[in-house]
Amino acid sequence: MLLISVNKMIKLPVTKEIKSLINLAVAEDLGTGDVTSSLTVPTGLKGTARLVTREDITVCGMELVEAILKTYDSRLKLATSIPDGGRAKKGQLLGTITGPMRPLLSAERVVLNFLQHLSGISTATARYAKQAKGTRAFVYDTRKTTPGFRTIEKYAVLCGGGKNHRTGLYDAILIKDNHLATFGPRLAAKLAELVEKAQKIKGLRFFEVEVDSLSQLEEVLKVKGVDIVLLDNFTPAQMKKAVKMRNSIKGKKPQLEASGGITLKNIKAVAQTGVERISVGAITHSAPAVDIGLDI
Repeated sequence: MLLISVNKMIKLPVTKEIKSLINLAVAEDLGTGDVTSSLTVPTGLKGTARLVTREDITVCGMELVEAILKTYDSRLKLATSIPDGGRAKKGQLLGTITGPMRPLLSAERVVLNFLQHLSGISTATARYAKQAKGTRAFVYDTRKTTPGFRTIEKYAVLCGGGKNHRTGLYDAILIKDNHLATFGPRLAAKLAELVEKAQKIKGLRFFEVEVDSLSQLEEVLKVKGVDIVLLDNFTPAQMKKAVKMRNSIKGKKPQLEASGGITLKNIKAVAQTGVERISVGAITHSAPAVDIGLDI
């Protein structure tokens, strides 16, 4: 579960699943032992390492660094200078690691692999969120995540100022075009039946329906109980019409989510159409790792 503390700093509990992911990464890299450090570094030598960013970033992964270090040696200590969710300028110190040199050097690559990858996602998310600032729209992630990394990648999205969509197939309903293809002509009637059934399922976060035309949207808007309508590959002009159609209905109105083809170049125009949600797969599946160094 992702938590946000009362001081608005984002916290990530290192769960059993996350610990297993760390153990897998350590085993993959360390294997039977770090032969280079064992050969070159004297036993008992202690030292200090500085985690420094080499570009402007939004930080994510510091919550995991200490857990990674403890996997190598309980004597390794981390002093965090900039926590997850913080902004760091090129050359800024993120944290300091102290302890025995052999396990410190062994841990370097795994620490940086997590830190650079997650900070890449949070940095990319922050750039998208900045473009939507001043509108009613928020940036959301998708299920386009690295297998096994979904929880921490979605955490990185939060660190960047984005929001989390459904966690998986189990916590929300999203009826997509391939589902709709099985419905036949009675779209509104069929959806009404499904909404009634869904209300009996415990733990569902929302009921969402994807549409690819304004005529489909018109049918979905006839159904009470739909929480979100996903506008798939709509142009900004079509989104504005969709917002006008949604606003014209009486009673509780579903939120509108723009999805498909969202880039840094067009997200501002999308956000200004009046939609409440913009889902962007690129912030997780295409975010480049940032440049962070571990300097002894």
